Amino acid sequence: MIRFLRPLDPHRIRLLVFDLDGTLIDSRLDLIHSVNATMRHLGRPELDGNLIASYVGDGAPTLVRRALGDADGDDEATFRTALDYFLGYYRLHKLDHTTVYEGIPETLARLADMSIGAPPNGKHRLMAVLTNKPVNPSRDIVRALGLGDFFVHVYGGNSFPTKKPDPLGAQTILQETGIAADEALMIGDSSIDVLTGRNAGLWTCGVTYGFAPHTLQNVAPDVLIDSPRELGELFR
Repeated sequence: MIRFLRPLDPHRIRLLVFDLDGTLIDSRLDLIHSVNATMRHLGRPELDGNLIASYVGDGAPTLVRRALGDADGDDEATFRTALDYFLGYYRLHKLDHTTVYEGIPETLARLADMSIGAPPNGKHRLMAVLTNKPVNPSRDIVRALGLGDFFVHVYGGNSFPTKKPDPLGAQTILQETGIAADEALMIGDSSIDVLTGRNAGLWTCGVTYGFAPHTLQNVAPDVLIDSPRELGELFR
């Protein structure tokens, strides 16, 4: 069900900025396996998958620090060993189980075909990805899963000096596309994405099917959807 929490006119939106994990793709199992492979490498017990999933969203370094816990997360040598191993393992295994959420390809295709304004002067909406996942695996995953042609930009957590919820990434996409903030929508599954949109002056859309829908109760988006199909309906 589409729930508007603020009055948003979808027909004014010219740019859609998507989160990746928990929004476009279900990467949960590969992230869990990569974290637990890192734990085994360090001679530590594996962690519960739901716990690991709750750590996702703020980038690989934060994910690894959270997995290490208070005891070792602040030990820089242990942290660096763990992060390097995690990144190397995930680089090799990032597509073992990762899939596109059901309905995403069809929704993106529908959105790409929709024009804003009456023909012949109507323009197509632009779409981009802004994730805290490192940029190289993000771009590899987007291409491998057949989504690459939909996006004008794919930026990751190491594309800029700061990560979401800092607005720099979103502001850069606005500058590069020439679209005003109030004509753009940030779409994601967590409060991090909502805060990113707010900080950059974008409208925000929360998706409840991802990794961290509970965080959307604390930082409410402008509109909530329960499925990718509803995103297409939002702009119909």
